[in-house]
Amino acid sequence: MLKDKVIIVTGGGGGIGEGIAHVCIDNGAKVVIGERNDESGQRVAKELGENALAIACDVSNDEDLDRLIEFTVASFGRIDGVVNNAGVNFSKPFMDTSSDDWQDVISVDLRAVFFLTQKTCAQMVRQSPAGGSIVNISSVHSVAALPGAGPYDAAKAGVVGMSKSIAIEMAADNIRVNCVSPGLVNTQIWQDLLAAAPDMDECMAFWNSNIPMNRVIETREIGEAVCFLLSDKSSAMTGSNMMVDAGMTSQLVSREPFESSSIEGS
Repeated sequence: MLKDKVIIVTGGGGGIGEGIAHVCIDNGAKVVIGERNDESGQRVAKELGENALAIACDVSNDEDLDRLIEFTVASFGRIDGVVNNAGVNFSKPFMDTSSDDWQDVISVDLRAVFFLTQKTCAQMVRQSPAGGSIVNISSVHSVAALPGAGPYDAAKAGVVGMSKSIAIEMAADNIRVNCVSPGLVNTQIWQDLLAAAPDMDECMAFWNSNIPMNRVIETREIGEAVCFLLSDKSSAMTGSNMMVDAGMTSQLVSREPFESSSIEGS
């Protein structure tokens, strides 16, 4: 679906970003990984083969964003797609959250998405043929919340609203902007959560009870959704927020740990 398309994936040195990068390569793309941990980025690029490159990039730094754009164009001649995936997680009680905490999360999870998208659109407008597709990784936190995640929830909801605005503005330039909102994904964060639980089986049972498909999502499954939005198969889609959450946000409450008898209306 992405034959010869040039795709940037931020935060591609692990987790969801690594899964996205693999799917893009499998679908014929040329991939540039922008990764703050350069060692991780270079490792993934090497695994992906000759059509993948990596560059050190802290997305909260505007000069690094400029270098990422310049490096990609110098290496492959154009940019057909960007996946704004790099992000930081956060959990702290509302009353304990500082202005520094707020700034740290917003600078990466929201501000960086805005300005890399802006810089990418400038390149997409001037290249020939013009246009491209931008996919911003939001979260189920864009429509629902957890306690202690105020800055993160604000950032992820902001990504969706911001993407809709940019999508409307850039549509005339043949630039599409969409979001993917993952649910619980099998990343290092999930593994750390399991390891920290007093009982791993009990922890898995609790989380599975909150997911209608009764399992966590694999990183490549997020990659497949992103690949679709980057491709011409989604040519009529812009301003959308695709929920890839195994049904999590469609469920009001977790399933009962018992079986009730039927209730029939009259």
